[in-house]
Amino acid sequence: MPESNFVDYVKIFFRSGNGGAGSAHLRREKFVAKGGPDGGDGGRGGHIILKGNAQLWTLLHLKYRKHIFATNGEPGTGSSKTGADGDDVIVDVPLGTVAKDGETGLTLFEITRDGESKTLMKGGRGGLGNEHFKSAVNQTPRYAQPGEPGTEGWRVLELKVLADVGLVGFPNAGKSTLLSVVSAAKPKIADYPFTTLVPNLGIVPYRDQRSFVMADIPGIIEGASEGKGIGLRFLRHIERNAVLLFLIAADSQDIVKEYQILLQELKKYNPELLDKKRLLAISKSDLLDEELKDEIREEMPDISWIFLSSVTGAGLTELKDKLWMYLNS
Repeated sequence: MPESNFVDYVKIFFRSGNGGAGSAHLRREKFVAKGGPDGGDGGRGGHIILKGNAQLWTLLHLKYRKHIFATNGEPGTGSSKTGADGDDVIVDVPLGTVAKDGETGLTLFEITRDGESKTLMKGGRGGLGNEHFKSAVNQTPRYAQPGEPGTEGWRVLELKVLADVGLVGFPNAGKSTLLSVVSAAKPKIADYPFTTLVPNLGIVPYRDQRSFVMADIPGIIEGASEGKGIGLRFLRHIERNAVLLFLIAADSQDIVKEYQILLQELKKYNPELLDKKRLLAISKSDLLDEELKDEIREEMPDISWIFLSSVTGAGLTELKDKLWMYLNS
């Protein structure tokens, strides 16, 4: 996916439709000089509805839509005819979209299933016609209710990538290379930091035609939870992952320290992230001889970990087996 086409945040001004006014019509026919009230109700205003669409991976289609309005309900008419409802506006969004109030930042709801629909803004109710107000003491009411106004305001739509496994690591740890090897994804790869500027998704094939989704999250640096680097913007995508795969390069000066820094950044951002299942992979292990591997084994923290190499393919089968076990345990 081209980097310019990945949009995970939009702010849009929405307005639902106003309800139509009730009618104050009085029945008048050739041989009925003074018929009673027969004003119909107004139609309701159109709703604004968000609908999950599994075919979408980004909010790009909403990037340039700054205003989205639903239509108003029609007024009621004589002969007790109800006005037509306003047309609902259905906005397709990718799975993992979170709707928030644009002013307060309060989370309203989230869309996680294909075809799931939730009302972002309700249209105003139509007003009652005058036939609802007739009584024994007021047989000819000449008034009706106006329609209720719709709702309007700024709403924020944020996308949290839905993936089974999230790749967590410092820039240039080999995350994009690993994703390109185990899936058909083609992320940008280079030998300098911050090659990945947007999350990349790849479907990883497994045995018996099974598969799972892996996400390459842009590299985290120390201080990312406080806004340093580009990690803060994408840390929210990790919240959706069932398993976190920590990737640290074998040529790192201190593997254990890097792992602790990554854990600390996740904890500062959201302590609940540490409750997720974790696996540590030492990438670029083809650079190591057995003596160096033995030294690393002695220093490793108390966590499940493996050596792997995206170049030689060493450890990739074991990696898939462990991830599948975690996802289905």
